[in-house]
Amino acid sequence: MPSSGLTPEIRRHGLEKAKEARHRRAVLRRQLKEGRLTLQEILASTEDDAIGQMRVRYLLQSLPHLGPVTAQRVMTEIGIDENRRVKGLGKRQRQALLEKLG
Repeated sequence: MPSSGLTPEIRRHGLEKAKEARHRRAVLRRQLKEGRLTLQEILASTEDDAIGQMRVRYLLQSLPHLGPVTAQRVMTEIGIDENRRVKGLGKRQRQALLEKLG
């Protein structure tokens, strides 16, 4: 395997940062599932890297009573690519999500 050229300290720091981001996304998804956060609040705070890096598909599946099939159907209806991240959503896509699921 080729070396990345990173020192062990830099690599460890990067891994720790990624771990924190995954944990933050898990907490946000759990809060959304429990109803302590709304879709509108999540979509309004995309400057938060943890939210911005989350895939829209996972965000929608975190909504109460919304599974993978329904999430995919909603994304297809609105015209959101299955690999789109929250920070990559356009203004119209955000608005359409809020109108549909809001």
